[in-house]
Amino acid sequence: MIQEINLRVEPKEACDDVFLRNLVIKNLGKASCGNHQLNDFRVVKRSIDARKKEIKVNLTIKAATGDDKVVMSQFIPASFCPVRDSAPVVIIVGAGPAGLFAALKAVQLGWKPVVLERGVDVDSRRLDLASISRTGRINPASNYCFGEGGAGAYSDGKLYTRSKKRGNNEEVLRLLVQHGAMPEILVDAHPHIGSDKLPKVIRNIRNTIIDNGGEVCFDTTVKSLIIKDKTVYGVRTDKGEFHGEAVILAIGHSAHDTVRSLYAEGVKLEPKGFAVGVRLEHPQKLIDKIQYHTSDGRGKYLPAAEYNFVTQVEGRGVYSFCMCPGGVVVPAGSSDGELVVNGMSASARAGQWSNSGIVVEIRPGDYEEFGKYGDLELLELQESLEHSFFEASGQSINAPAQRMLDFVNHKVSDTLPATSYAPGIHPDDFHRLFPAGIARRLEEGLRIFGKKARGFLTNDAILLGLESRTSSPVRFPRDKESLEHVGIRNLYPVGEGAGYAGGIVSAAIDGIRGMNAVASNACNDNK
Repeated sequence: MIQEINLRVEPKEACDDVFLRNLVIKNLGKASCGNHQLNDFRVVKRSIDARKKEIKVNLTIKAATGDDKVVMSQFIPASFCPVRDSAPVVIIVGAGPAGLFAALKAVQLGWKPVVLERGVDVDSRRLDLASISRTGRINPASNYCFGEGGAGAYSDGKLYTRSKKRGNNEEVLRLLVQHGAMPEILVDAHPHIGSDKLPKVIRNIRNTIIDNGGEVCFDTTVKSLIIKDKTVYGVRTDKGEFHGEAVILAIGHSAHDTVRSLYAEGVKLEPKGFAVGVRLEHPQKLIDKIQYHTSDGRGKYLPAAEYNFVTQVEGRGVYSFCMCPGGVVVPAGSSDGELVVNGMSASARAGQWSNSGIVVEIRPGDYEEFGKYGDLELLELQESLEHSFFEASGQSINAPAQRMLDFVNHKVSDTLPATSYAPGIHPDDFHRLFPAGIARRLEEGLRIFGKKARGFLTNDAILLGLESRTSSPVRFPRDKESLEHVGIRNLYPVGEGAGYAGGIVSAAIDGIRGMNAVASNACNDNK
């Protein structure tokens, strides 16, 4: 018999298999003989409860007794078979999580995916990323946003999502494990792969696509769609034309040139709210002390602590975003002339700093001067801020920075602490750099967060700017049922770039949904 048991234990106890076994036996009614003897047990869910001073770990355990000798793993690999030579072709624009998972689903459904990626493979990207910090120059086709794996490949690899209503996040996690991710991501409440481990997983996904008859084309930039009678038949690229029965648009949140090109040829889109702000960097030991309510930090049995804050200031959300425990701040622009920062963590999360975006919500119409750009108003606003930060920094990616408490007190910092941001920082005043509405809300949000967590608002922490790539500033409208673009048949906008996801897992879910819709709609058309 397989039984499920919920336990609440101390962190040290959660790491002790002998203790857990004895506790499972006790919770089974001290079953130790006959058909009730404990044969095996497995932790299937794990979360940390740090709301009170006494930290607890919540565990869901499955136990095998009686005739059941083992608890089978949660991991069930998906099956893939090579597609037929006559298989229908789906063109997938972009090799981020939405595009790659759409391609995996295409193979499973008997379609041939042709993935077109403007950047290079995930391993070659490493050299271009290193060059950004060393030279301050950005390769517009290969950077923290563009290239195989998309923006998530080298920006932490967090897998937590609230988008379960959109699809099966377990399917995404199982596919990641099948391609080399740690099985713990099926167990942890806030799963994380890490930017050091994720490239291998992405490479394995690509190999599955190719080994089963799909194609992945790097250094291939889509210039326009091939449209006739409001139906898409393929794409034009700098390497020629590609034709297919459908096109999945998985361009990511930063492909502004592609957005403008599509908009110019009549592809309908609309402005979508996003958020801008700063990357906040604390010493990780300080965050551990605050979150775990102890002067000793996290100790031996707890992971690097995380935090999550959200509030409302003057009718707009102010919240933490993409929190990276034990991580580093990185230059995340996608072309020269813009200053953008983001955060990432390795799998061990063992660095001496933590960082998180602290951002302010922006909605269409908030800045009237950008209304002249119509549907591209928030895209233009986003770019304007990124360019102004670059100019204010002496036309460099040396980031403006300010001690946290100094910003709240309207004081330019005389000195700055050490930072993980490799291109370097310089003192500046974010009240000067930001529009007044953003700076004012950011200041009040930090005050509120400081009241929620004593010690959080401190001059031991610094703000770095600009954090602006929180999500796409446009959305491609699509039919709620068919998921086709509103206005163009056989065009399926998916993922972050289409305005329907935020993060690796939700983008992957949306890519899978998009491919399922392609196949389903094709079947309906053939009836």
